[in-house]
Amino acid sequence: MSGMKLGVLDYGAGNLRSVLNAFETVGAHASLVTKPEDFDGIDVLVFPGQGAFGDSVRILKKRELWAPLKQWLQEKRPYLGICLGYQLLFESSEESPGVEGLCAAKGRVRKFDPTADHLKIPHMGWNRVNWANKFSPWWDGLPNPTHLYFVHSYYPDVEDQSEVLCTTDYGVSFAAGIARENLMAVQFHPEKSQDAGLALLRNALKVLAD
Repeated sequence: MSGMKLGVLDYGAGNLRSVLNAFETVGAHASLVTKPEDFDGIDVLVFPGQGAFGDSVRILKKRELWAPLKQWLQEKRPYLGICLGYQLLFESSEESPGVEGLCAAKGRVRKFDPTADHLKIPHMGWNRVNWANKFSPWWDGLPNPTHLYFVHSYYPDVEDQSEVLCTTDYGVSFAAGIARENLMAVQFHPEKSQDAGLALLRNALKVLAD
């Protein structure tokens, strides 16, 4: 893991310091990816983020990061997505009608229905994550379920159920993450989830390094 070069996508939205600190804690140095040529020097791309679906697409395109990001995913190179880095993998979002996502996963991002169980939106705080047994290397050493930290108002409605890494209930049962070869993307924030989140990041880097 120590020789793995991590690149954290930085498109000017949100504070990435907690993400960088989390990787330092698990013994992995990460540098920021701010321009297209930065993709060339990394082994694993990490896309954490916050912000609106459509605005993020616009900013990524303006900074010429959208095309290399799509190419990275099309080539199935190691990818770790967090929050917005999960949602943008899909085809579209109810948050930004008419804006196409990265189309790296089939499905649409939907808004929580606040009338269901009188939900508070955004979904914020600790919630239970139920892991799929077939993806056990990703959550090795963690309890099933694990409590992890969320902050979001939208969730992906995943079409390919075989890729669902974990589920969470918040008015509706939704896919809190997906996994496939060389890819893990989650809705919760590992960097804000204390020891459990750090363990998950450590596992993810170990799996992505294989």
